[in-house]
Amino acid sequence: MNDLFPMIQPEAEIESSTDESYPPYYDVKWDYEKDAPVFKNGNPVVVEGLEAVKAWAWRALHVPRYRYEIYSFDYGSDLEAVIGQPYTTELKEAEAARYVRECLLINPYIREVKDVETEFSDDRLKISGTLVTVYGEANISV
Repeated sequence: MNDLFPMIQPEAEIESSTDESYPPYYDVKWDYEKDAPVFKNGNPVVVEGLEAVKAWAWRALHVPRYRYEIYSFDYGSDLEAVIGQPYTTELKEAEAARYVRECLLINPYIREVKDVETEFSDDRLKISGTLVTVYGEANISV
């Protein structure tokens, strides 16, 4: 039987975002062991592309959101919110993973944050995961 209002699902156009749609991303090279910028001859070393996005992500995860006036309210993480909470470890780890995604997905060069693993050991929070960026994938561990 023919319906008066048939259900027709048009195929959606998939917009593909290419690397050309983004200007090159530059940032200061970061020494992850020392948690400090890298300098050469008194000037900061500048990196671009995937390494620059990774350096931005490292710093964004280390900066508490709303604490410093120099940063916008979009920058930084809310990870401190899970400290000292009487929740179960599983709930705190799930919330920490959510905070990590919220923090990093602000950057338009980061398309996805996947395989986020969080672990509380003693008084430290360990975070690892994979950034899917316009430049490719990078593993992070904080």
